[in-house]
Amino acid sequence: MSVSVRYFVDVLGFQQAAWGTADFTYVGRDGRGIYLCRGGQGNAGAWVWVGVGDARSLYRAYKERGAIIRQEPTNRPWGLEMQVQDPDGNVLRFGSDTEEQP
Repeated sequence: MSVSVRYFVDVLGFQQAAWGTADFTYVGRDGRGIYLCRGGQGNAGAWVWVGVGDARSLYRAYKERGAIIRQEPTNRPWGLEMQVQDPDGNVLRFGSDTEEQP
């Protein structure tokens, strides 16, 4: 749990909850949050989609911080999306409005 929380806070810029245990806690960013759980409540390899204001600028910040980037920002029918992996193999899909093509 401590490795995951440190990654979310130090690399992805989330805030750690003032509460939590080695088995269950919360990290939040910009009014949104993710519960982190070890064991019974979750399955490894989960995927989460998070809407953000600008996926391209977030990608640059995460790349500088050493985030595990699975996919650079890519236009999809639903928006500009990038994929980041956490230390446990979970995938975070951050998306914003689609970029116009030249």
